[in-house]
Amino acid sequence: MPAARKSQVSLVDTKYYHCISRCVRRAFLCGEDPLTGQSYEHRREWVEEKLLLLASIFCVDICAYAVMSNHTHIVLYVDDKKANRLHDKAIVIRWHKLFKGNWLTHKFVDGNELTPSERIMLDDIIDKYRERLASISWFMRVLNEDIARRANKEDGCTGRFWEGRFKSQALLDEAALAACMAYVDLNPIRAKMAATPETSEFTSVKKRIEHAQNGKQPKSLLRFAGNPRQNMPKGLPFELEYYIELVELTGRCIRADKRGHICNTQPILARLQIEPENWLKLTTRFTKMFHGAVGRQQAVTEFCEHLQKKRRPNLANCERFLG
Repeated sequence: MPAARKSQVSLVDTKYYHCISRCVRRAFLCGEDPLTGQSYEHRREWVEEKLLLLASIFCVDICAYAVMSNHTHIVLYVDDKKANRLHDKAIVIRWHKLFKGNWLTHKFVDGNELTPSERIMLDDIIDKYRERLASISWFMRVLNEDIARRANKEDGCTGRFWEGRFKSQALLDEAALAACMAYVDLNPIRAKMAATPETSEFTSVKKRIEHAQNGKQPKSLLRFAGNPRQNMPKGLPFELEYYIELVELTGRCIRADKRGHICNTQPILARLQIEPENWLKLTTRFTKMFHGAVGRQQAVTEFCEHLQKKRRPNLANCERFLG
């Protein structure tokens, strides 16, 4: 039986999580049916559009994503502090963008006076909404249910579109985060669906490169804030320029028809102390090497202690490839 989601998430240890969803009959539900020649590629656009929309409503930011033909990879950052900062009306308004709410929440948003008993009821509702808006489970639920309904309607059928629950991995430190993001961004290249990062359709790296060409960062994705420092603003702990360069170099190494080289002086790898040879393995086999929380030994140990887990998964591979 799969582990309960609450036993896989510890925001005390990390706000970063890698989520994977796979289609049933996964040969062509989001791609192209080789038997009939019918294309389902437009569904990848559905996923990307819904994903970016939800990021503007939930207190969950997108670090990286790749919408493949039969599965999705998403790296998320849970901003629970933002959820706690938002005032009650903002929470309800956000929730109403997803669901209808009820008579009491609409009465509150419309500015009508509430009785003491109604206010008590409303406070309980808002507490639930606040918790859900900072929940990975609710984020993925809303995303996957919407895509499933649209796909089933288009196919004229009912039943599952996704294979059971989505899988999630806790990314416990910067090394795990960088490796997982690059793994996700390079998925289309590894699958031979694209030749370069900038031509990888429905990926975060393509969107970041398009904006970087104009000296900007996309508002729909968690921004790169630079290397860790005192009073660091919210954002990914890397330099955007170096990350894109690293993804490009890694992509060249992955492609058999291109010559590429990753040197020891590459800024991100040097700071994270990841050997170039290990980096290539991490960015091509991440989900095969790790089936749970990922990070260096101390981070994995603390994560397991907080969730009262008796075993520390992935420890040998974490020590081997992350140092």
